[in-house]
Amino acid sequence: MLYCVPKSGHLREIKKLFRNVSINHDKRRIKGADMALEAKKTLIMRIYQILEEYSDDEHPLTQQDIIDLLARDYGVECERKAVGRNLSYLKEMGFDIESGKEGSYLATRKIENAELRLLIDSVLSSRNINSTHSKQLIDKLISLGGRNFKSHVKHVYSVKEWDKSSNKDFFYNVEIADEAIEQGKKITFDYNKMGLDKQLHKNLSHKGSPYQMFLHNQRYYLMMFDEVFGEVGYYRMDKITNIEIVNEDAKPLKENAGFEKGIDYKQISTALPYMYNDKPIPVTIKCRNYMMDTLSDWFGTNFVVKRVDDEHFTATVTASEKAILYWILQYNYKIEVISPESLRQRVIYSLKTTLAKYEKPSADENGSANASTENEAAKC
Repeated sequence: MLYCVPKSGHLREIKKLFRNVSINHDKRRIKGADMALEAKKTLIMRIYQILEEYSDDEHPLTQQDIIDLLARDYGVECERKAVGRNLSYLKEMGFDIESGKEGSYLATRKIENAELRLLIDSVLSSRNINSTHSKQLIDKLISLGGRNFKSHVKHVYSVKEWDKSSNKDFFYNVEIADEAIEQGKKITFDYNKMGLDKQLHKNLSHKGSPYQMFLHNQRYYLMMFDEVFGEVGYYRMDKITNIEIVNEDAKPLKENAGFEKGIDYKQISTALPYMYNDKPIPVTIKCRNYMMDTLSDWFGTNFVVKRVDDEHFTATVTASEKAILYWILQYNYKIEVISPESLRQRVIYSLKTTLAKYEKPSADENGSANASTENEAAKC
């Protein structure tokens, strides 16, 4: 066997190499100790995350279940004593954790399952949010309920079947409008209308001072002083595109006629069944008694009722004349306008114009119409 004696310079290099190896080994040992200490520090948090993700009253976790999930999901190893000790710590800290023979589970959450269902259904039924964003938002909500909650909300998979907006800019519109309101700046945007191809097409460009966003009749609206029309108007957020903030100070809300005292949210919610911006006026209508539920659905309790006879009552509501015209036509024969006379005449004109369209059937329709009349006469 051949041994080589290194020269003095080479000997110094070899000693240096061994010294570095020793230092690196010590560093790895220290790093390993730090990792173990870090795992110990975070163990209580990881156990809580396991309970939040996997447990509920129908799916309690044993200590061995928790140990297995800690190792699988977080690479953390621990003993049963450590799990039991940290479960006790969590309970002492105020977390509602129930333990029994079958295991432990998180009894209450930040948002309960019933509350999550309500939020998910709200997203599903919202026409403002397109199907892609609806699915993403619902997935986030489902994750708050843990793994076992997902099986209870199978209807979310039908999100594309719901009537949804096609505008992908909705959330961006909300974000920009909110920023402009916060900064007190003006905005510009394009307002769109639905075309025969069922797509949004630009109708008009707007510039103005935004004041508030609110939900009304399942639609999200922006309230803004519009410089194009010189008045406060309401614009559906899902029909807005190309929204931008303008570096100009917004017109103060209280400088607008009718808003000297600020926004009357109760009036907006009850006086504007449809979002027209004309000044609300008193409107008296005569209705059948069974219409009381419908009136309260639309106008809350903000109207005056007087009994007429056993079958009828009058209601006086404060509403936009333009908006309530379309509301009245929706219920036509069930409602009679008593005042104002201008609204009564507009209803009469609308009904006569509509009737005229049906009183002049085409040549092809005459034959079928006559045959239908004869059949009805025969039945009598």
